[in-house]
Formats: sequence, C-alpha cells, structure tokens
Amino acid sequence: MDNDLINAHGRSARHVLIGIGLTGAAVLVSGLIGARNAPTPDHPDVKWACDRLEQPGFKPPRKVFSLVWPPLFLALTVSGLRIWNAPPSQARTQALSLWGSVQALNAIWMALGPQRLNAQLAAAVASLGASAAYVVRARQVDPPAANLVAPYLGWISFANVLTEELWRRNAKPTLH
Repeated sequence: MDNDLINAHGRSARHVLIGIGLTGAAVLVSGLIGARNAPTPDHPDVKWACDRLEQPGFKPPRKVFSLVWPPLFLALTVSGLRIWNAPPSQARTQALSLWGSVQALNAIWMALGPQRLNAQLAAAVASLGASAAYVVRARQVDPPAANLVAPYLGWISFANVLTEELWRRNAKPTLH
C-alpha cells in the first residue's frame, strides 16, 4: 500500500490495518443503510413512497446516484484513514469525531426515507454541517484528507437542496 496515499509514514502495519478496518466498516455500514433504503424494485415500500412524492425537475436520474456514490465513499474512506494515520493531537481527535459523525448522520439521513421528510431534512442539514466542520478540522491536520472530501461536500450540498425541495413540495404541516 502506498504510504503517501494513506499518510502512513512511521505508522505500524497494525495501526494502518485497524484504521482501514474502522474507516472501511463505517463507510460500508453507511453505504449499506443507504442501499437498504434506496427506492428500487428490491425495496418496494420505499420505492412506492418515493414515487408518490412530487419530485423537483432538477433531480438527477437514479443512475447518476449509482455512479457518484462509490467514488465519494472511497474518498471518504481514504480521507478518514489519512486522519487516523496523522500524528496524535487534539485536532486529529476532533477531526476523527467529526468524520464518524458524518458517517452516522448519513446513515440516519438515508434510513429515515421518504416517509419522514421532516426528520430527513434535519438529518441532511446536520450532515452538511458536520461535513463542513470535518473539512475545516481535517485541513488543520492533513490538507490532502480535507481535499479528498471536497467533492463529497459539493455533492451533499446539492443533496441538501434536493432534500429541502422534496420537503417543501411534500411535507405536511404539523401542529405542535
């Protein structure tokens, strides 16, 4: 494995393997939750709920999502691994905590599905905020790790606009 790619200079093989396991597993679980809640024929209840929503005209075709997510997930994994392999510091700990929060919030966002648009929008906004905070903190620890996440940040910014538009068009007002 290329030490430059994963920022592993001076790190033991054990440390690097633990990092690969943790970052890979976190992104994999987030991705699997997203796939499990995708509006496809394999998930007819989610597909039915999604098909009932009034969609904005700027929503990309499903194939675009299938093409975009794998490289973004790979970049997230490598970014998290680079931070994991950085020298210990308070900024590194904070960046790793934010990175983990991004994975958790993405899983929540996807798990909520189209039936819970209010909560899905809240998770989307929180995910965007955590992702932006991660980029800021990661840049202080390892600038290439932050750069790896820039395309992801752009994509979820767009996904937030899409989620907000879905919410605006379809959410039913509630009384509290």
